[in-house]
Amino acid sequence: MSVQTPRPAPLADYGMLGPIGPLVADPLVTEVMVMGADAVYVEIHGHIVLTNIRFASTEELMHMIRFIVESVGRRIDDESPLCDARLADGSRVHAVIPPIAVDGPMLTIRKFAHDPYTEADLIALGSCTAAGFAFLRSCVLARANILISGGTGTGKTTLLNLLSGYIPSDARIVTIEDAAELQLRQGHVARLESRPPDADGRKQVTIRDLVITSLRMRPDRIVVGEVRGPEALDMLQAMNTGHEGSMTTVHANKSRDALSRIETMVLMAGIELPIKAIRQQVASAFNILVHLDRLRDGTRRVVEISEITGMEDDTISTQGVFRFASAGATASGSVQGHFEPSGLRPRILDRLPVMGLPTPPELAGLFPGLGPAGRPPLA
Repeated sequence: MSVQTPRPAPLADYGMLGPIGPLVADPLVTEVMVMGADAVYVEIHGHIVLTNIRFASTEELMHMIRFIVESVGRRIDDESPLCDARLADGSRVHAVIPPIAVDGPMLTIRKFAHDPYTEADLIALGSCTAAGFAFLRSCVLARANILISGGTGTGKTTLLNLLSGYIPSDARIVTIEDAAELQLRQGHVARLESRPPDADGRKQVTIRDLVITSLRMRPDRIVVGEVRGPEALDMLQAMNTGHEGSMTTVHANKSRDALSRIETMVLMAGIELPIKAIRQQVASAFNILVHLDRLRDGTRRVVEISEITGMEDDTISTQGVFRFASAGATASGSVQGHFEPSGLRPRILDRLPVMGLPTPPELAGLFPGLGPAGRPPLA
């Protein structure tokens, strides 16, 4: 399957991208993947397809990569053949060149959404239901600590951006990212971005550095774009010492795997802790686990929302709140199914009346103890 050359880019800023400029400017394209001078792929509607775009030579491709990297004060060469950067519009860029890239330079551009998806947009796309979002909105207002998990390209950052938008406007929010992508609309947002080492291997600022720094900035909420390493320990400590209502994402293929990955990343901090002690920290830090998946038809969905309820012996215990129940596929390959509540009442909802917050009417009757008005009874 191939895609013909799209309409010309409407923005002159994309001229620096040479032949792939129109692809980056095309609103239908969500990701551009350059595999050497002769192969350019794009993602459209969740499917990866080959385009008819080509670079004139490897030298032209390398010139474009260096231009992008150097324009944001970074470098890429034989000594540093990997680089993360971003375009002026916020699109995330990852470049790999020889000798690491065996068959020629590779470039991946994750498009930046100028108009972030709204709750209504994601409901219309089938990503989640009104009841699911109502529950997640209640969790944010109730200052639950939320972990979003999923594989690459499943929509973790999109969902994190949406959930962060539910944070009240009077909160002081600190966001921490490798490449600044979150687009929070609140007025009091302190944005921090990591920095790779310079040519001499100095001046690096890691995500862990920024998490530690954020604790000195009097945050009400901490939003970490993604935890990948030892910063997981500092994130857990922050969540367990009064910074409720914080959020982050993690790469994982299953929701239980997300908890295991957090354990592994805590061990990367170099502090010898028993596994049970780490699990106790994880269980007390996070309240809600949201898992996303990209289904075989290319759609991205919230497939599970779970509540972390504590420890049972040496195991972190969870209970399901919602899950996507697949009902097969249509003749065209579209995955069918519905997002259903587990019927088990989430404990987090008990916070709402204590905080003077109503439970959304979308949840009325879905869980035991919720009356017609959707309000849990006061103890």
